[in-house]
Amino acid sequence: MSLPIQHQAADPARDLHPLFGALTLRRGRVHELCGPSRIQLAARIVGKTRGPVVWIRPGWLPERLNAAGLQPLADPARLILVQADRDEGLLWAAEEALRSGAAPLVVAELLAPPALTPTRRLHLAAGAGSEAARREGGPAPLGLILLPGRGGAQGVESRWHMAPAPSRALLWWEEDSFTLTRLRARLLPPASWSLRLGPGSETLEPSPLAEV
Repeated sequence: MSLPIQHQAADPARDLHPLFGALTLRRGRVHELCGPSRIQLAARIVGKTRGPVVWIRPGWLPERLNAAGLQPLADPARLILVQADRDEGLLWAAEEALRSGAAPLVVAELLAPPALTPTRRLHLAAGAGSEAARREGGPAPLGLILLPGRGGAQGVESRWHMAPAPSRALLWWEEDSFTLTRLRARLLPPASWSLRLGPGSETLEPSPLAEV
């Protein structure tokens, strides 16, 4: 007598990672963060995840992540820092980390936008990592690539630009103000928001879409 095989249905909500407000990022895919506040945006996303985070950086740059500066936003002890010696090594490390499915979040700092083929390889790796993670009962990996300026990686699931905005107060204020812009997404139009982040608080309000 054979028993029926039960397939566990995918949970759509489980595959969406919170960004700010009702905004989300789809897990199992690769997204791009760009603009002058891209490191801050990535750190905020780290703070909304659990488990280890693989953060890949160019090893030839003198700048380093500041653990003390990261502490208010996310636990730096969760970071697995990887330094690559070449541009190709950055993409290879990101691909391998996503394929393993062992880390819910993989961040790669790049200096130039990758072409379509490397981006597709990252998506395929994230898909394979999603299957591996689900077998272990974990979430699908979320891939982030960080690029300067307006970015421009081909084939990403979405592209987000974040930049500082003027504060609401002239005096010192325990609140950071930003302009968050969705430059592109597969199923959603470009849009912009005014984002205010304080100790334990987030305020997201739509704003006119302007050239960034």
